[in-house]
Order: sequence, then structure tokens, then C-alpha cells
Amino acid sequence: MISTTSRFTYIARAIAVTFLFPVAFLLLLSISDSWIFPEVLPESLTFERWISLMNGNTDLFSSLILSLGIAFSVATISTFGGFYVSKHLAYHPKRNLWMRLSYFPFVLSPIIYAALLYFYFIRAGLTGNMLGVILGQLLIAFPYSVILFSGFWSKRIQNMEQLVKTLGGSRWQTYRRVFLPMAQGLLLVCFFQTFLISWFEYGLTTLIGVGKVQTLTLKVFQYINEANFYNAALSSSLLVLPPIILLYFNKKYLFKKRW
Repeated sequence: MISTTSRFTYIARAIAVTFLFPVAFLLLLSISDSWIFPEVLPESLTFERWISLMNGNTDLFSSLILSLGIAFSVATISTFGGFYVSKHLAYHPKRNLWMRLSYFPFVLSPIIYAALLYFYFIRAGLTGNMLGVILGQLLIAFPYSVILFSGFWSKRIQNMEQLVKTLGGSRWQTYRRVFLPMAQGLLLVCFFQTFLISWFEYGLTTLIGVGKVQTLTLKVFQYINEANFYNAALSSSLLVLPPIILLYFNKKYLFKKRW
């Protein structure tokens, strides 16, 4: 008889293999020199693509740096900006109205949302450049962070703020010594989540960037359309690996930190 503990162990390992197999397959395909059906394994392997990437000799390296820059910018602005704005919305007399409006960007598909605002991006000269893509992604990531932080501003937090003011603390001291330390875990989770929102964004980036802002997601679809599966696997590997690292820390702080 198999014990309950052993059974759960086997199930956990099976689930782990199920999730890790696609990543392993992408990595193997990215170093394949020739892999033709019906061969089960590649006929030969090569690391030339990865070496060219590390040396910065390919457009994929530029797309990687660009994607990291956009994602970090969106995550940083959304996290700290959303934290500040959510505080004022939490204590606003029309809090319920503003919170309902925060959900509006999630009612529509990102590509439809971008299409509705595309005219204003053209008039502002924000199409086809990195700044326009960042601003477009903030229209989704920023409301998400406001919603995420809305539950933090409880009556207890408000009482602590009043206590700091009574003791002569400034607004900056209140944020630095009270709010930010107490919300450390939630800030990290918000940063990870908004980073992933930006990192995997495709439709909005395609429309606002008009194909000139070549992020990794655009590169993946470009290589697939070209039937260049080996470069598609390489770009997909780059697209998947950083979020795996972030998800690990996200899980760590989500379950081990007390907000």
C-alpha cells in the first residue's frame, strides 16, 4: 500500500514535471541545430544562438534590454504611484465611485482599449516610441496597483498616521518609517505583478508601438510567422525565465510575509 504522504509526493512531482517540461522543451529547441519530424531528439546541438545573444550581436539582445527597461519602468511607476494614489482614494468621500472607475481598463481587451485611445496617442506624438508604450501599459498596470493597495488602507493604518502626526512626524517620515515598512511585502508583490503585466503585454504594445518598439513578445510572434522555430524558442526562453524567477520571490513574499 502506498501511504498518503508518498501519494501526494508523487502527485507533486508529476505536477512539477508537467510545468517544467515546456520550459525544458524550449531550451532544448533553442540549442537545436536540426530537429526534423519524426526524430524524437535533435540530430545535433549548437550554442551559437546563445553565444551571439550574450555577445550582443543580435536584435534579440536589444529586444531583451528594451523589454526589461519597459517592464521595470512600468512596475516602478505603478507600484509607488499606485501606493500613493490609493491612499488618497481610500479616504476620499467618493471612494466607491473612484474604485469602480479603476476597474474600467479591465472591462475591455487591452487591444480594444488601446484602439479607443490611439487617436490621442497620435496627437501627442506617443506612437512608435518607448515612452508611448510605457504610458499605454501604465493605463492597465496603474489601476491594477491601485486596486491591489486599496485593502491596505484600513482604520488601523489611519490611526497610526494620526499618531505619528500627534508626535510631530512629517508626511515624509510617516511614509518612510510607517507606511513603507508595513507595506513592504505588498509593495514587492505589486512590483512583481505589474512587471509581469508589462513583460507579457502584446496587443497594446503592437498597436501603440506600431511595430517599431520590438519587445520580446513581438519577436516571438515575428519568428513564429517566419517559421523560424529555433529563434522563436530562444526568444520564448528569454521571455519565460525572468518571470519564473519573479514568481518564485512573489510566492515567497506572498505566503511568508505579513502585511
